[in-house]
Amino acid sequence: MPTYDYVCPENGREVSVFHAMSARITTWGELCDMASVDVGKTDREAPVERLLGTGHVLAPRSGKNLGIGGGGCCSGQGCNC
Repeated sequence: MPTYDYVCPENGREVSVFHAMSARITTWGELCDMASVDVGKTDREAPVERLLGTGHVLAPRSGKNLGIGGGGCCSGQGCNC
């Protein structure tokens, strides 16, 4: 499952979460629930934005970044970074 990075413009915090490509996270509350992060003083309904260039996939068992989805060292070539 890929990792996605989100930012909340209201509080400036960035949070990374694992979720299916089909999942859509639109609010701070949804993001915090999925990432097991405390909502803090930010309104649960505050919008969040998924950052571009995210969606890293880890190789099974090895934990190595395959570079799939941008941001990896191999640009999708599947090297052993």
